[in-house]
This record gives sequence, C-alpha cells and structure tokens, in this order.
Amino acid sequence: MNIIVTKKSEKKFKGGYPLVQKEDLLSVPNDFSDEWVTFVDSKGQFIATGYLGEQNKGIGWLVNWDGRIDPFFLEKLFSEAKTHRVKYEQDESTSAYRLFNGEGDGLGGLIIDRYDDFAVFSWYNATLYQKKDEIVQAFRNSVPEIKGAYEKIRFSTTSLPESQKLFGSDAPEPLLVCENGVTYATYLNDGLMTGIFLDQKEVRGRLVEGLAAGKTVLNMFSYTGAFSVASAMGGSSTTTSVDLAKRSLPKTKEQFEVNHLAVDDQKIIVMDVFEYFKYANRKQLSYDVIILDPPSFARNKKKVFSVAKNYGDLVKDSIDILKKDGFLIASTNAANISLEKYKKMIIQALEEKHVRYQFKETYQLPDDFKTNQYFEEGNYLKVFFIEIKK
Repeated sequence: MNIIVTKKSEKKFKGGYPLVQKEDLLSVPNDFSDEWVTFVDSKGQFIATGYLGEQNKGIGWLVNWDGRIDPFFLEKLFSEAKTHRVKYEQDESTSAYRLFNGEGDGLGGLIIDRYDDFAVFSWYNATLYQKKDEIVQAFRNSVPEIKGAYEKIRFSTTSLPESQKLFGSDAPEPLLVCENGVTYATYLNDGLMTGIFLDQKEVRGRLVEGLAAGKTVLNMFSYTGAFSVASAMGGSSTTTSVDLAKRSLPKTKEQFEVNHLAVDDQKIIVMDVFEYFKYANRKQLSYDVIILDPPSFARNKKKVFSVAKNYGDLVKDSIDILKKDGFLIASTNAANISLEKYKKMIIQALEEKHVRYQFKETYQLPDDFKTNQYFEEGNYLKVFFIEIKK
C-alpha cells in the first residue's frame, strides 16, 4: 500500500525525519492498515517504508529508508540496539536500562526496557501491537538472554489490560535491580509504572557520588523516592520525600529498606507539593538541596499543573525554603519545551526572586535512551544543577 506525502513534507521525510502527522499526507485513510506501508512522494517515488498508527504524538512512523520491513530487518534493529548498550550490559553496578528506544533505535512506537534478566515492552499504538508476534520473535532471536517479558499498553483500548505477561519466566515481586550500585525494588506487572524512571540514571548517579553529602535534601514529586535513596546512599544527612500519591509512602519505605537504610532517619510525606511549600514556610523549614521533577501535566482537586505554565512557581517557592548557598536540581520530561525555553523559564523565576545563581551542570537523556538526530523532540529530558546564592 502506497501513502502519498504532501509536497511540503517531502523534504523532511527524505532527510530522515520519522514522525508522520495528518497534515503530512495528501489524504488520510479512513482505516489504518495493520500492514507495513510504503511512503512515496508526489511523483510516486519511494521515500521509506513504515506504518500508520494513531498515538499521542502523531499518526505513524517512517522506519526503513532503504527498503522493506521484514524479520531480518527487525532482528538487525534489535541486534544493533543491543550492541549500542554493551557498556551497560558489562557494568556490574547497573542491571536496569533502556534496551530499545523507539525512533532512536529505528522503530517509533515501541520501547523496551531491561530489568536484570527481564524486559518490559511498551506499545504506543494499535498497529504495532497487531505486529506483536513478528516483533517479539525478532527480539527473542536477537536478545536470547532475556528470560521473560511483560508488556504495557500505552494506547487507548477497552479490550486489553494495561499490563500483562508477554513471554517466558515470571519476574519476582519485587524484582531487585541495581543502578550505580544502588538497589531499587521494581514491579514489572503493576500497572504502567515499574517503580523507577530509568532516564534519570545519570542524575541519580551524581547524588550517589556525593553531590548532597552531609546535606539536607527535599525531593518533590518523589514517586517511589529514587532520588532520596540515591542522596542517602551518597551521604546526605536527611532526606524529605513529598508526593500526593498515597502509595508513595510504602513504596519509598521499601526503597530505603532494600538498601539497608534506616527509614526512621528519613521523612516521607504524602501531601500536595504546593501545600508542602506553604507548610515548610510556616514551620521555617529549609533545605540545602531541592529536587524538582514534576510530571509534565498533573491535576488534583484544587489546581491543574503544567510545566509550561507553572514551573516558574515551583522554582520561586523552592527559593523561599532553600538554605543560603543552596542547590536546586530542576528537571522536566516535557517534550514540547526546548532546553533553551526551559532554561529561560527558570532564569525568569530566579530573577524575580533577586538571587544570584550559577548553572553548574546540564543533563539530557543518557546513552541507553538513544535519540534520532533528525527528531529533536525525542530528546525530551532536561535537567539543570543550579547553585543559588542568596
């Protein structure tokens, strides 16, 4: 099946850009084929093979600019992806990392994470999911050491559970994995989340190395407390983890316990982050290091939070409870905000608070989260380490 792209979009696709939007096509089919399709220009000339599949980013992906997509091509993709991660495979202090990163590794719409000897597949559209059998077989041929796998359904469907076993052995619950020598408890078949966001490994690594040694750390939007545990393992004096989700309390406790750290030495608080800022102000609490890693978008009973509109407020609230010569770790995974725009948002908030500041370190996605050079929005993670002088 041939899909004709518009004259306007030809150049970017021929240049290697992989994501298809509705406006890129001369006509959008009423029903998307479950088969691989051929994208052609206005003259009928071949551009690439790929597929159409509705997902939150767009309606399809270009995959192979050199020919067709078959089992041999898929096996090659997975083998190359595995070779790219050989340093992680050989690192005895880290057993959890991204094994296949969608369009960065050549197949947009599929992500595979490795947790020790197990894998977690995330499917982002129904078309690719229909091709599950051939994709999984190609993966197993290329990465035979994986003992078992689970899958997450990240597209709208009423007929599939959001998480289920895919193949092989059952993973223990919890499955203990290592990262930078720290142990994390993960659950591979408990909803869409596993208990750790693997893209932050380098940031957590800096904390393990002692960035916050001897310091008090406040971890906002703490989820399962991974930043807090990394800080404690790196010698922080105390950590305070704040998250609105009730299950963040037992989950964070567990992360400290599996590292044989005394939970009583740490504070774990279930509360709205903005409310906690007010509470800390009232109680005259202050911290040496504050970590801000909110979701791109969140809603509670009182307010809606989005990084684009509200991140500056988080920064300003943090300055109020940051100790003299404190440290701010500002992070976002909002793909729609560029690194430059994000930095400007933070600087504007700091200027409004009349503090002196210095951007010390910048992090984006680690090596295992391979990106496509023609698809900048795929490099979504942005983290700044900022020294604040009051």
